[in-house]
Amino acid sequence: MTALILTLACPDRRGIVAAVSTFLAGRDCNILDAQQYDDAETGRFFMRVVFDPDGAAVDDLREAFTAIGSEFSMRWTLRDPAQRYRVMILASKTDHCLADLLYRWRIEELPMDISAVVSNHAAETFPHVDLKGLPFHHLPVSKAAKLEQEGQLWALIRETRTDIVVLARYMQILSDGLAAKLEGRCINIHHSFLPGFKGAKPSHQAHARGVKVIGASAHYVTGDLDEGPIIEQDVERISHRDTPEDLVRKGRDIERRVLARALRWRLEDRVLLNGRKTVVFTD
Repeated sequence: MTALILTLACPDRRGIVAAVSTFLAGRDCNILDAQQYDDAETGRFFMRVVFDPDGAAVDDLREAFTAIGSEFSMRWTLRDPAQRYRVMILASKTDHCLADLLYRWRIEELPMDISAVVSNHAAETFPHVDLKGLPFHHLPVSKAAKLEQEGQLWALIRETRTDIVVLARYMQILSDGLAAKLEGRCINIHHSFLPGFKGAKPSHQAHARGVKVIGASAHYVTGDLDEGPIIEQDVERISHRDTPEDLVRKGRDIERRVLARALRWRLEDRVLLNGRKTVVFTD
């Protein structure tokens, strides 16, 4: 069995670390890595522990840990990374993030199972993306049938037992209802350094304002457009010599790496929700 990952979030109080370490030691489990964070502002405590279970069954450990979880009012998970998350990737016409995630998945950089690739455009829209062997679903969108399309999407998420949804430049706004159903499970890549230039052609807006730094933000989707908890961001310096096309090109590179990092951290159980923010235990 591989090492297991325990994550938890709860109101801060004395004895949490002692309770967790005593629990694991009492079952001959060996802690391999431990990270913790006490948020003094919110009064909440966060922890991620990687440990060798010494042959103990993960289901038995979960059942035994329930008492500690209840005692400390924890929101916790205990997972065997060998049981990969099932990830659905959504994209529209822009394909660079989709292509990048599939490449990283194929070389085992992103340890996940792809439940489906979904687009509001036909597969022929992605001539540069290798979709061979992947379940592709074309779910077209129209203003009159947007909620119907979302119903089809939600049904597909449930049918495919999808754990995580990634909006890899999926240029459709999710309804408040669907965003609520996917709370903490849906990651979006935003083509600017939030908060920043919103709406159409953000690179052109930035160029018109003479900005010196452009960026991208990966965040959880919520009912508030582009206001969800941020997981990862990155920036790149530009100069007066850069054209709007240069900004678009550089922006694509930033988006790819930011989304890939955010997804990998989520796959490794490194991202914990903290209200409107996240706690990210980076490697």
